[in-house]
Amino acid sequence: MTAPPAPRHPVAVPAFTQRFGSTPLGARLARHLALNQLHAWGIRYGSEASDKAAVVVAELAANAVTHGRVPGRDFELRLSLPTGSLRIEVTDTRAERLPPRPGTVRPARPLDEDGRGLVLVDALADRWEVRDRNPPGKTVLVEIDLPGWLSLVRRLPERRPPKRRG
Repeated sequence: MTAPPAPRHPVAVPAFTQRFGSTPLGARLARHLALNQLHAWGIRYGSEASDKAAVVVAELAANAVTHGRVPGRDFELRLSLPTGSLRIEVTDTRAERLPPRPGTVRPARPLDEDGRGLVLVDALADRWEVRDRNPPGKTVLVEIDLPGWLSLVRRLPERRPPKRRG
């Protein structure tokens, strides 16, 4: 007779979500809290993944504040660790001003005052895309591959589902 299979627990992807005011201070706070959360997950300050994430979050948050701002509306930062990568999502509420899509980002000319942020994102991200959002708005989703992802996840505190009473 064989033993019954061990009970399976749903896999929980570590995630962090926070809304920020659409101000330069909100953008700066998003970057600082993102790096703090990554450090707590084992992606150490100063590592290649942390440095890439710092630039990506800073650029996307600055774009949300500068180009995606709707008065009285916040922007949202979401970080998660799906299998093999770090996912960064920044959502704002302005739908009529969509950024260029991956593969269509043009480098800024030397005297342009802006236009370098998505060039950096395009260079640092392993994958990225722009998604329309309903209600109106958009989400820029970036993935950065984490070669040591499995060892990173093993160090995270185990999340168990709550025990049922009854």
